[in-house]
Amino acid sequence: MIVERDVVVVGGGPAGLTAAARLASAGLTVTILDEQPELGGQYYRRPAPEVARRWGDHRREGGELIAEARAAGVECRPGHLVWGLADDGRTLLAEDAAGSPVRLRGRAIVLATGAYERAFPFPGWQLPGVTTPGFAQHLAASDHTPVGERVVLAGSGPFLLPVACSLLALGVKVAGIAEAGTPYRLGRRALGALRHPARLRELAGYVARLARARVPIWQGTVVLRADGRDRVSAVTLAAAARPGLAVRTVEVDALCVGYGFRPQTDLARMLGCEVVTDAATGDAIPVTDAAGRSSRPDVYVVGEAAGIGGAHLAKARGLAAAHAILTRETGHPTPPAEARALARLGHFTALTDALYPSPAQLLDLLLPALPDSTLACRCESVTVGEIRAEATGDVNAAKARTRAGMGPCQGRVCGFAVAGLAGGDTVFPARVPVRPVRISTLLELAAEGETA
Repeated sequence: MIVERDVVVVGGGPAGLTAAARLASAGLTVTILDEQPELGGQYYRRPAPEVARRWGDHRREGGELIAEARAAGVECRPGHLVWGLADDGRTLLAEDAAGSPVRLRGRAIVLATGAYERAFPFPGWQLPGVTTPGFAQHLAASDHTPVGERVVLAGSGPFLLPVACSLLALGVKVAGIAEAGTPYRLGRRALGALRHPARLRELAGYVARLARARVPIWQGTVVLRADGRDRVSAVTLAAAARPGLAVRTVEVDALCVGYGFRPQTDLARMLGCEVVTDAATGDAIPVTDAAGRSSRPDVYVVGEAAGIGGAHLAKARGLAAAHAILTRETGHPTPPAEARALARLGHFTALTDALYPSPAQLLDLLLPALPDSTLACRCESVTVGEIRAEATGDVNAAKARTRAGMGPCQGRVCGFAVAGLAGGDTVFPARVPVRPVRISTLLELAAEGETA
């Protein structure tokens, strides 16, 4: 049976929840699906019940937004993984938490599928205790559990600062933050932040908290390698300008490394939405108008899936898409104040991006320094040297010959580096299933006469 709705929203983070709540409050039938057991996404991730009882809700506004969506009449379906598209090109294929197939179709589809972290390999990144900042934040937010007792955060981007503050709140010793760029030096670009006082106050709060805890921020610094036997015990850092030359070694029991985020656009590409490869990031970015409407008129792409910009911009994009759908349905135009707010947040995102090294710059910086023996694809145990040997400018050929990026993560972890090493396009093709899906789900779907 196919569930028919006015609007189907995929993704229960800030963008998806904001869009769904506004649409349902206007009287449309709306279903929102998210693969996690609770709505909220990564930013508004719900704490475990026992954690909430003891420690409270780290982001109360997330719970309020979820409650608003439910009160507006949104049919909320957490624990639903949207993994593909039916032959008709309109019906979304999903499985629920029990593994039963679910099929949904909407007159409009809002894709708020979020993003995943941009990882980059280095010697020792396969050691236990080496993870991403997002995972450390997830443990802190949902389980009130520290990723380690003595931690270094590294990579690039503003996300490193709030993660460090979350770890400090748990009593973790943050030994330092290694930032590949130099965004915290005063300059003409940084002065542009004065036009955004709310975001500036947020940044100042993080910096002040780190200063009180005497957490050093090593700008222009990258990870050279991680060492340890059964678990990471030390990280060696290098100057970004000379990434092969060690400058300091720090004892740790956890290392969190991430270089920002990449939009999740698999579903958008499967639905036939036009995308372009961003020259600065190498990411596939859906081509949309200001309201998130894609080249396919019934599909809207919002939030981080439309381009990385943070939770505030994600909510504004979700609201803009909702108003565009309502304009189509009811003729009511988007309120001018909300259009101005969206433009202002977009300006701040562009300003922030300019302060940090672009992913293209990071590839040029980090790839040459990688030893051939470094594991590039941890799922399939493929080394940097093996991929370099197949660097013909065709990433798909390199994948076929080495199996790099063809494991359970489908390249979400290693794809950025694998594509850079192989040359050519930096975006892996979208394929079904978007995520691993139970065989029983596929068999039951086939028994019903449906194919993907």
